[in-house]
Amino acid sequence: MTTARRVSLAVQYGVARDRLPAPATLRRWAGEAIDCDARVTLRFVGGREGGALNARYRGKPHPTNVLAFVYDESPRIDGDVVLCAPVLRAEARAAGKPLADHCAHLVVHGMLHLQGYDHHTARAARAMEARETAILGALGVPDPYAHPPARPRLDR
Repeated sequence: MTTARRVSLAVQYGVARDRLPAPATLRRWAGEAIDCDARVTLRFVGGREGGALNARYRGKPHPTNVLAFVYDESPRIDGDVVLCAPVLRAEARAAGKPLADHCAHLVVHGMLHLQGYDHHTARAARAMEARETAILGALGVPDPYAHPPARPRLDR
């Protein structure tokens, strides 16, 4: 018997919501990517806030597309996923893909980071990409890694 997982996702928009996914859509994407109970805040930020967070926590003086913060190591995930809206928009435009598809990818990517997935080695990156592709496929989103020339750099 499978135990149902409980996912509590609070959504915050620190920028104008223009063309950004609705909270119900974000909750569906996040729920598909979580394998255990979770309490997560998903926040869309602008370039200034995204750059400040990336500088403070990763030592990189520019905004990045997604940041993930885990707050404890209990069986339940407690954390935040931060998405930088201007970076997401620019990457989607450069890759010629719908903003919604790119947002779905990075929500899934951030949720997997909260569960311990990373891409620091080639092997870990392949495992994470395979998991992302499977989840996105179940959501009806095309494989974000199918066209290497249009592939945006994650976690710059």
